[in-house]
Amino acid sequence: MSPQSTAPRPQVSIVIPCYNQAAYLRQAIESVLAQHYAPLELIVVDDGSSDGSRELMRQYRERCTVIAQENAGQANAINRGWARSGGEVLAYLAADDYLLPGAVRRAVECLERHPDAVLCYCDFLLVDPDGRPIRRVAVPEFSHREMVLRLVCAPGPGVFLRRRAFERAGPWNERLRQIPDFELWLRLASGGPFRRIPEMLAAYRVHDGSQSFAPVSPERAAEPLEVMEEYFRLGRAPREFAEAKDEALSSARLLAARLHLRSGRFAEALRLLWAAAKLDPANFRRLRTWHLIANGLVNRVAHRVLWTLR
Repeated sequence: MSPQSTAPRPQVSIVIPCYNQAAYLRQAIESVLAQHYAPLELIVVDDGSSDGSRELMRQYRERCTVIAQENAGQANAINRGWARSGGEVLAYLAADDYLLPGAVRRAVECLERHPDAVLCYCDFLLVDPDGRPIRRVAVPEFSHREMVLRLVCAPGPGVFLRRRAFERAGPWNERLRQIPDFELWLRLASGGPFRRIPEMLAAYRVHDGSQSFAPVSPERAAEPLEVMEEYFRLGRAPREFAEAKDEALSSARLLAARLHLRSGRFAEALRLLWAAAKLDPANFRRLRTWHLIANGLVNRVAHRVLWTLR
């Protein structure tokens, strides 16, 4: 929105779900409170923390809404926060990530420029446990086809979406603990396009406890396949993608195999890789496949070495 515009700006509601992230939570909260945008609503949800996160939140009770609950998972915490919120534009921020200056304003401008868009997302900065920059991540332009057939999840930290689109798609799937965001994006994508903001507006922190970096249980590793099987079983796939079901389910097995590799379950990873190859042999002629396998094998070690060297 231009400075000369007199139209009222939409209220933005941001939820920070937190489970035992006291070391990083203050930076996440301050990054939202420092945004030069109004009206802006911040809701922080403590999801049963035991590390002092709840006590830290109480210091901000005059500047944001604080909700405390028993541990029920990130998806439940965001559902509860968004249900409590009043914004036309919704966002969430992991408690170990943070927004960069201008993020909210740029997101609202993008949604106003593209009234058909259901959400917008941005490039982001990858940082180490101490917040030191590692590299800039330039995320790809959104492709519905790549999301379904390759499980490419372009939106990362710094996603803003329209409330009406979320209400049409339905709430976060609270059964999922590893990829609830990807499953929601799948449902939202049927309602309209996603728009990329080619600017670095958020920071994503990698550390031993981060959800997309730490080892995961076998149940969590199985989620990519469960999500895609349900997606096709319920008929949510557009017709042009439904015909490529085997390709999508092969990619889901590859993603599950990467999670098993990261967690040291090599036999299960090999079983899934073999199953993926049988479903879609062409998958193993793609560079992305070998990148996923290498990522599962060395990503944690490589980041630890980098942290030590830095």
